[in-house]
Amino acid sequence: MPRSVTGRDETARGIAQLEGYLLSQTYRQNARAEAEAFADRLPWLTSAQYDEVVELYTAERMALTRRVLEATVQRCGELRQEYTERYEQLRGRLLHRVTVALLAGFAACVMAPAVLLLVRR
Repeated sequence: MPRSVTGRDETARGIAQLEGYLLSQTYRQNARAEAEAFADRLPWLTSAQYDEVVELYTAERMALTRRVLEATVQRCGELRQEYTERYEQLRGRLLHRVTVALLAGFAACVMAPAVLLLVRR
């Protein structure tokens, strides 16, 4: 059953989007600074060539950042799945062991009077 979106959910989503936007702008500024530093080492470039190198470098750097972030997101999903499966296994084992222990305790409580009667004879 789908959960209805509340004001709190919308606020959290909006904050996450804003954070993502700010991070992307920071990445873009850093990429551009790196591009300009690279192009500055090529003093023979004309102004148009300089601008083109900066734009191409920035675009390549942003593409690399996107690929790295997508790979990270994918790996996070894989790890989440692995950890969820492992958690389910451990929870199942724990439930099994607790059930066995409770049944053994119950059996001991039920059998104790009968054993005492046999011992007294």
